[in-house]
Amino acid sequence: MADTRTVEPDTGTQDKKQQSVRVVILALMITMMLAMLDNMIVGTAMPTIVGDLGGLEHLSWVVTSYTLATAASTPIWGKLGDMYGRKGAFLTSIVIFLVGSVLSGMAQDMGQLIGFRAVQGLGAGGLMVGVMAIIGDLVPPRERGKYQGMMAGVMAIAMIGGPLVGGTITDHWGWRWAFYINLPLGVVALGLITAVLHLPKKRSQARIDYLGAGLLTIGITSIVLVTTWGGTEYAWSSARIMELIGIGVATLVGFVFWQTRAVEPILPLHIFRSRNFTLMAVIGFITGFVMFGATLFLPLYQQSVQGASATNSGLLLLPMLGAMLVTSMVAGRITTSSGRYKIFPVVGSALMIVGLYLLSTMDTGTSRFTSGVFMAVVGLGMGCLMQITMLVAQNSVEMKDMGVASSSATLFRTLGSSFGVAIMGALFNSRVQDAMSERAGALGSKITEQSAQLDAASLAKLPAPAREAYQFAVSDGTHAAFVLGALVAVVALVAAVFVKEVPLRGAEPKTEGAPDEPANPKTPVVEPV
Repeated sequence: MADTRTVEPDTGTQDKKQQSVRVVILALMITMMLAMLDNMIVGTAMPTIVGDLGGLEHLSWVVTSYTLATAASTPIWGKLGDMYGRKGAFLTSIVIFLVGSVLSGMAQDMGQLIGFRAVQGLGAGGLMVGVMAIIGDLVPPRERGKYQGMMAGVMAIAMIGGPLVGGTITDHWGWRWAFYINLPLGVVALGLITAVLHLPKKRSQARIDYLGAGLLTIGITSIVLVTTWGGTEYAWSSARIMELIGIGVATLVGFVFWQTRAVEPILPLHIFRSRNFTLMAVIGFITGFVMFGATLFLPLYQQSVQGASATNSGLLLLPMLGAMLVTSMVAGRITTSSGRYKIFPVVGSALMIVGLYLLSTMDTGTSRFTSGVFMAVVGLGMGCLMQITMLVAQNSVEMKDMGVASSSATLFRTLGSSFGVAIMGALFNSRVQDAMSERAGALGSKITEQSAQLDAASLAKLPAPAREAYQFAVSDGTHAAFVLGALVAVVALVAAVFVKEVPLRGAEPKTEGAPDEPANPKTPVVEPV
């Protein structure tokens, strides 16, 4: 007689594996916090750094060198992980980031700080990519929604707590600890990942595409410099900006041409044959465009027009970030339980358009409560988009391309943020200067000839008529910036409509009577703690 006994799964082993996954996710979230907190903390410490090291004229390069290195290295880290193993590439990026942090804290002049920040940025380029790609390896897309709220929470904590932590550290320990604070967090992440994360080892026989990496680096660097310098260091029509545009376009065209011939391309163009992946790249670009533009101008509006304190600038964004966190958690749970996700890019883009339009209506009489409600609407929209775009992008490619898919999605969002800050900033500055000229005449033009953004101390010194004119000018500038943001967000809505809802890999419901199969046999597991 045949043995018909049912073999029960070893629940103890499964529980240990789930515990291991949770430990790895914790380590990944700590690493993600490193990447996101750094700029927030350092930005708060910058006035003290300049006072100690001097070199005010090179101040912008402290941020620019970090941003350039991060953007240029992002796709390279993704490809290295695909070719030689995710774990090794990720641990290497953490070590480089920590070395750059220590060196930045030891800098003796502004030139050293700029160079060491570039080293730090090289490591940072692999942090976010590594987090996303490893989660893509460990957790099937259908289950990944459970962790969306955690990632959104880390982002909210970094944006709210970063300025507060940076101010506290600088005031009590000195600005060098704004960099040294990365060490304990980084060491904890390194220890946990080394001990618990066990992914299949890879060793590709193909050589790294050095030519492709070089062309892409030059192209991205040119684009970021155009968006950083345009309208500030140089006029948009200046020869330097035109040269950078020409170099950027030429090298990126050359990069695309070379990628069709490279044996192991740094950015395989075949991933863009997936309609969903391409649409997610577009939506991610626009989400970055809108989000970083909003986080730049909202605190400025609330400080200049509504009289809010600059000390707690991160708290001013709490309505937007809180709404984004809650929505991201809800979207993740619904995606995990139902496997449906197209509704979120569509609804998220629509909410983003509505929220940005509402923000554009703010004037000198808008209350903090009203502006908070408007921010919450934008936050609801971004919460539907932030993690879903990465999830769908990863679900649209094969497992062997998980790294380049994650790095490409991250890169497009980074470029979107650069364009958003630059273009919305240029429009804002233009409107403020025009409004000041109209309302305060020659005095208004003199006040804003150096910068359209005044700090609290400068604003307090202005005569009452000039201060009122500036408040009106800022509200006029934010109106123009948010109208532009709403128009750009329409492109995201159009892209979202064309997304095809492909079933997410892993955790599909079992057919009654069918034998159990692994949700994703190619997905590696972690060993028990």
